[in-house]
Amino acid sequence: MKSKIFTLLRICAVFLTLTVFSIPAFSQEEHAEGAEKKFEPSEVILEHIADSHSLHIIGNTSIPLPVVLYTDKGFEVFSAGHFEHGHADYTGKYYTYRLVNDKINIVGENNTLSESANIAKWNSSLIDFSITRNVVSMWMGIIVLLIIFLSVSSAYKKRAGKTPKGFQSFMEPIILFVRDDIARPNIGYKYQRFMPLLLTVFFFIWINNLIGLIPFFPGGANLTGNIAVTLVLSVITLLVVNLNGNKHYWKHIFIPADVPVWIWPLWWVIELVGIISRPFALMIRLFANITAGHIIVLSLISLIFVFKSVAIAPVSVAFVVFMDVLELLVAALQAFIFTLLTALFIGTAIEEHHH
Repeated sequence: MKSKIFTLLRICAVFLTLTVFSIPAFSQEEHAEGAEKKFEPSEVILEHIADSHSLHIIGNTSIPLPVVLYTDKGFEVFSAGHFEHGHADYTGKYYTYRLVNDKINIVGENNTLSESANIAKWNSSLIDFSITRNVVSMWMGIIVLLIIFLSVSSAYKKRAGKTPKGFQSFMEPIILFVRDDIARPNIGYKYQRFMPLLLTVFFFIWINNLIGLIPFFPGGANLTGNIAVTLVLSVITLLVVNLNGNKHYWKHIFIPADVPVWIWPLWWVIELVGIISRPFALMIRLFANITAGHIIVLSLISLIFVFKSVAIAPVSVAFVVFMDVLELLVAALQAFIFTLLTALFIGTAIEEHHH
């Protein structure tokens, strides 16, 4: 019975998704001449998995977010609502700005555009520090994390030595799972030192994965599918592993006992690549799996509008329900894998030398 109710709820959620998406994004737009614009699924999909300067609520309703720009002439702060969803320019104190594919550009002479700085292309004239949809989603995830950990911590203090009760009884098996199946086997007797990090990483990834699966406000953000977020998580792992590495860890890297001295320079290069590639693999794995799941779900929904037929809807919805249920598993699985490999890397760095 519970399984049937769960399935029904998932189907209702998908139909709600179709309703929410079909109004602003999946519906056919009209040209100025009145001709119907051809539906482009790639544009719709990329728009939904990308970051945005507004929070979509329902239909044409959205909340514009603050735009914070640093230019070579100073800071500018204004609302993204001035862009009218990319249909209007905004003249600020120093420059005129235009929103192109949710990226802010400076409009120069002869209508030339100068993009804001990013990792691949540096632009000293414009650096975007705006509060975007992914930032708001991350804040919501942090709030949920604080509520969970503070409430569970308070329950343990009040009920010391007693049987867990309520939400505490729900969370304890998960916390024990991280401790007994991830931390202890891979780190060893020093695991307690790293438990706060492992629990935070596990729940941060899991909660934000789940928030991203909610098809309506306040969910829908592709936070863990943003490579900048997974990059920061992997850099944290890189720093924790190498800053806690003991002398045997570094000796194995720089003075390997069983390797001829003349091969040491090549050995150093190989080990350096290994140090960087392990967290890099964590970054790519989480980013690729979450983004791929969102793309598949949106592609299946797009089939209804590509074929322009209600007949395809039952097939599309059935596959979307299946993929959403699978995504629930992937959300927990990716949190588990990231935490497990982080614990494994830490364990190899602090492992005592065995003769």
